[in-house]
Amino acid sequence: MTPFNTRMAAVAAVVVLAPAVTGCGINAIPTKEEAAKARWADVQSQYQRRSDLVPNLVATVQGAAIAERTTLTEVINARARATGATVTPETLNDPAAFQRFQAAQDGLTQSLSRLMLVVEQYPQIQSNQNFIALQSQLEGTENRIAVARRDYNDAVRDYNTSLRTFPTVIWAKTLHGGSQPMQLFSASEAAQTAPTVNFDAVNPAARPGGAAPQTTPGAAPPAQ
Repeated sequence: MTPFNTRMAAVAAVVVLAPAVTGCGINAIPTKEEAAKARWADVQSQYQRRSDLVPNLVATVQGAAIAERTTLTEVINARARATGATVTPETLNDPAAFQRFQAAQDGLTQSLSRLMLVVEQYPQIQSNQNFIALQSQLEGTENRIAVARRDYNDAVRDYNTSLRTFPTVIWAKTLHGGSQPMQLFSASEAAQTAPTVNFDAVNPAARPGGAAPQTTPGAAPPAQ
């Protein structure tokens, strides 16, 4: 057989075998991995959107005369922890890093929930147009976060399954031997419990024999 004929035979073999190899899932693992990473980018985008809203929310609430500032401080600190915890697409298979990220984000969720409970005690904040707009944006973002996390989990389950099932498990142990399972979001224990706030600290009138001091929006909280 001449060199030309040898080359033609090799090309023909590739043409014939390519569909068979593709049908065996050789490309499934990297394809599903990239899909999961894309969904992770959506999750991060929504968390960033929420993080960007928090400073304006805090500033708006600070402008009102509330007697309790601890919750605001909790929100500020929780936001700092949430923005400081990062997981890159390359480290989505690191359980420790992922748990730190989820814990930080769940902490911000809980502190924001407590802040909203505090705000319910202050009609002047609830009627503030800036607060109403921010609250609406925050609620919409929380819904987007829930959807993004669900879509990410679905993509990761699909990818993780491909690492363990036939025929893709063959490629997971050979050609794609470096592929590792990605981490899933799970419901935290804190998410199962409604946030609590000590309203006696928020509303002095609730204390025995106490009376709510007269304040005006924007004034410093009265000395306790």
